[in-house]
Amino acid sequence: MERIAYIENRTYDEIQVGDSATLTRTLKPEDIQLFAVMSGDVNPAHVDPEYAKSGMFHEVIAHGMWGGALISTVLGTQFPGPGTIYIDQTLHFSRPVGLGDTISVTLTATRKFDHNHHILFDCVCTNQDGQTVIRGTAEVLAPTEKVKRPRVELPGVTIFDRAGRYRNLLERATGMESIPMAVVHPCDAESLGGAIAALQADLIVPILVGPAAKIRAVAAEHELDLGSLEIVDAPHSHAAAAQAVALVRAGRAEALMKGSLHTDELMSEVVATGTGLRTARRISHVFFADVATYPRPLLITDAAVNIEPTLADKVDIVQNAIDLAHVLGVAEPKVAILAAVETVNPAMRATTEAAALCKMADRGQITGGVLDGPLAFDNAVSLIAAKTKGIRSAVAGRADILVVPDLESGNMLAKQLEYLAGALLAGVVVGAAAPIVLTSRADSAQSRAASCALAVLMAHARRKQPK
Repeated sequence: MERIAYIENRTYDEIQVGDSATLTRTLKPEDIQLFAVMSGDVNPAHVDPEYAKSGMFHEVIAHGMWGGALISTVLGTQFPGPGTIYIDQTLHFSRPVGLGDTISVTLTATRKFDHNHHILFDCVCTNQDGQTVIRGTAEVLAPTEKVKRPRVELPGVTIFDRAGRYRNLLERATGMESIPMAVVHPCDAESLGGAIAALQADLIVPILVGPAAKIRAVAAEHELDLGSLEIVDAPHSHAAAAQAVALVRAGRAEALMKGSLHTDELMSEVVATGTGLRTARRISHVFFADVATYPRPLLITDAAVNIEPTLADKVDIVQNAIDLAHVLGVAEPKVAILAAVETVNPAMRATTEAAALCKMADRGQITGGVLDGPLAFDNAVSLIAAKTKGIRSAVAGRADILVVPDLESGNMLAKQLEYLAGALLAGVVVGAAAPIVLTSRADSAQSRAASCALAVLMAHARRKQPK
């Protein structure tokens, strides 16, 4: 049904006693969130699902005045419409409104007052079962002059609920046994706090590897409770990296997490011949990006380990990302091989390698996903952009995995999504003998805990693999 392009009122003289108007709306989660943001009403009955389960109604319910606002919508936009002045309102709330409920708001004119152009309305809000949820009366000063105006187009609203997306990621690991994780040189508040947050979320049992006195001093300064956590004393960051890798090789830890040391210090021990954690695969990094404006999480690779990967490197980089997507429950991930353009140009290595990777997938050299490329970023994530350019592809506009040409472009893409699009980022190193949480020194404790959730999923998937 085409939306009316104009808002037109009904004047006092045009309205007769018994006339009515109806508006129908269905309550969505974002309605509750927006109303809470606008009003500041963060009553847990409306915004805290866990609390709501134990409440009187056993589910999240709408703010009562959300329904009251719908009455105001009818009065201000259609009956009587523009020019209406609110005088009085009474409301009685009979039943709660839950997510998915469809509310019909009906206003009926019951009395008119010619001396001051007031009109009294009976207001009834019913749900999809015909049950009354709100009833009341409204008195307004009705307009006496006809008004017809173009409908103002409202701006789009996107909910940047990072806390909610953080909870969703942690819930993927709910019910899984916590894994022992060696935390390398956690000598600042964020890295130590991230390990504690992951412990409190029942994701990991941290083994803290680094200068014991310094770790305890950081904990005391920032009031972080170490409890009975094991601390493996190491004199400096390089020694901590070596000892943490040794813990994994010995089977005492199932994963690593980088603390307050440089990435190359840790990775040099991970890739060391004979003592490291290398496998037949090339090691690579995958960012998990939950972007509010995209309908599913994106995996971005490689933005942290391989600086200028060759075609052979990219084969493993793609396969590693596909395997992680399987762990996350994506049975056949759609893989977009990114470049600046969507046509093969011999002068642009990213485009020729994208074409080669797709052909290698056709020949079974890369398995478990659907590849297409080269694809520009807009074509990879936007169906409209892909259709505009005439691109027919099972991947375009629907990508689950974005494979970038090199580390610089990938790092910029991931950080732009985080800082300009409000994405929740988590990162993990794949292709090694154990998952590695390779966070940035600027990452928050929450981001580090989110990355631990990925490591937990990977570790449990490894437990199921044949030895």
